Amino acid sequence: MKKIILASQSPRRKQLLEQAELSFEIRTAHANEEFPDTIEAAQVPLFIAGNKARAVWDALPETERSQTIIIAADTVVVLDNRIIGKPVDEADACAILRSLSGRTHKVITGVVILSDGQEETLQEITEVDFLPLSEEQITHYVSHYQPMDKAGAYAIQEWIGLVGIRRIAGDFYNVMGLPVNRVLQTLKRLS
Repeated sequence: MKKIILASQSPRRKQLLEQAELSFEIRTAHANEEFPDTIEAAQVPLFIAGNKARAVWDALPETERSQTIIIAADTVVVLDNRIIGKPVDEADACAILRSLSGRTHKVITGVVILSDGQEETLQEITEVDFLPLSEEQITHYVSHYQPMDKAGAYAIQEWIGLVGIRRIAGDFYNVMGLPVNRVLQTLKRLS
């Protein structure tokens, strides 16, 4: 069995793979997360995930490469064909949640899996439909849950998901940051 490396510091991705009882380690390397303006929003996560995966691959000793599988992922929130990133502060987080309130947006995750120099790519798109959120709900969530490290300024598994999301169409775990089942199926095929 090959060693699996998760090229991510995301606590949610780590948690999901642990819950799937996958044996892996975490390694990261500096990767450029900027992207050309010419790339469509839906392709950005794959572009960034590829950079992350290749950075870790390049940092591996040659002797480890043939026995290693690298998983890298990136997730973006897209509203009106515009990427909504992580908030810079609480005011920005509130503004982001106001923009999502009462609307449907897409959560797009790109996954790149490297094994034996081969690159497998996965893309998952989930639609998330928010109920209209009150100003009190928005400020409560931001002040109590500190969503500054989350694309779109929210985590579906937290309070806001329970009280503010009307429905989702697609993979719930994708909204958390990783389409786990598709990743596991790909790993099974590569092992």
